[in-house]
Amino acid sequence: MREVTRSRTADSATISEAVPATIDVRTIAPHQRHDQIFSSFNGLPQGGAMELVNDHDPAPLYRQFKSNFHGLFTWDYLEQGPELWRVRIGKAPGNCCGSCS
Repeated sequence: MREVTRSRTADSATISEAVPATIDVRTIAPHQRHDQIFSSFNGLPQGGAMELVNDHDPAPLYRQFKSNFHGLFTWDYLEQGPELWRVRIGKAPGNCCGSCS
């Protein structure tokens, strides 16, 4: 269930990355969640990322990303439950079709 992934290690403090924006979907009405997530993703620059926080595995969201943005995103689980799920979703660099900003 991975698209393009990057593993995290205990040594990750040596990797310099911008801190991604965080979307805590637990605070968003269920019918607005996916629209807000996709809107935020579309606003990312190439190579940019956001962090998703949820109370369950966002596997259905992953499938939507794979269907709508196949090859254009990264999906890294940062925390995998059982009570909290965190995923870093990035806009893969170098795969721009030319219509994004």
